[in-house]
Amino acid sequence: MIAKVFSGAVLGIDAYIVEVEVDTSLGLPVFSTVGLPDNAVKESKDRVRAAMKNSGYEFPAKHITVNLAPADVKKEGTTFDLPVSLGILSAEGIVKKDRLGDYMILGELSLDGRVKYVKGVLPMAVAAKRHGLKGIILPKENAEEAALVQGIEVLGIENLSMLVEFLNGNLEIQPCKMDIAGYFRRDGEPHIDLNEVKGQEHVKRAMEIAAAGGHNVLMIGPPGSGKTMLARRIPTILPDMSMEEAIETTKIHSVAGVLDIKQVLVTTRPFRNPHHTISDAGLIGGGHIPRPGEVSLAHNGVLFLDEMPEFKKNVLEVLRQPLEDGRVTISRAAISISYPSHFILVAADSKTQTQAYPSLQ
Repeated sequence: MIAKVFSGAVLGIDAYIVEVEVDTSLGLPVFSTVGLPDNAVKESKDRVRAAMKNSGYEFPAKHITVNLAPADVKKEGTTFDLPVSLGILSAEGIVKKDRLGDYMILGELSLDGRVKYVKGVLPMAVAAKRHGLKGIILPKENAEEAALVQGIEVLGIENLSMLVEFLNGNLEIQPCKMDIAGYFRRDGEPHIDLNEVKGQEHVKRAMEIAAAGGHNVLMIGPPGSGKTMLARRIPTILPDMSMEEAIETTKIHSVAGVLDIKQVLVTTRPFRNPHHTISDAGLIGGGHIPRPGEVSLAHNGVLFLDEMPEFKKNVLEVLRQPLEDGRVTISRAAISISYPSHFILVAADSKTQTQAYPSLQ
């Protein structure tokens, strides 16, 4: 028997639909996954087997083939655990196929059948709506994040058995609703403010001009003069984030896996302060499958480079394209991905003016 379940995967900060096709047939008990899976996807067979057994379902002793389409794009992560297990149960007739085509399903399975938190949910919810699906089924911890997308049902589940009962019509799950305007009001108040700074009037005036015009800033002064303190307060005088900016920033943080579970929407301007030992890949992004770097995590906010001369030369040189274009493009042999990186660069140096920049004498 064959079954098909809709899931999703992230490419850049956007997502696309992945069709998880499961075929079970008589033969030697073999579990094979095709469609360019990475190691985390291949290992899902062991999680799926244990989760099904501990949830009270029999794992079939058959030849099981799982295809992740489109098959020419690399798949990674643990998002496919839940749709794979559901496809096996559907192919065996345990789950009815009537409602499978209405939902995007994603989640990582624990060995006892619990459904665990995954990253990149917001762009996947956008892809589900764009594809015309009725809704998205995902871990309960991710439900509020996905509910930021209006117009689709967002169903949060706690374990595999709960999902099986819902698809068979034996259980009702209330869709998660999100008061976006209320979330902005609740989370939009800054915890620090430029008004707290006493003195330094000329520097505060420079900060105000930079914030108003989106200009970059270089501060030079001895240690303890307040450079970092002032830099941390620049986001508080920037304009409030619009809904479009908040969604785009949240998508980047969700894909990178740095989004706090308790903060489903980034409503305040980001402030990123990487250490001077950071690599060029850590700053602009990179990896075998490219991930967002600090310049993208600072999108719509501030990137602060403390002790700028201490950064490696090649790290500073890669900032040219993000600063000029507002985007960073990461090219690999198999794929090329662009991430947005529109930010205000604030740099600080504790050396004296003539020591650091002799040409200013």
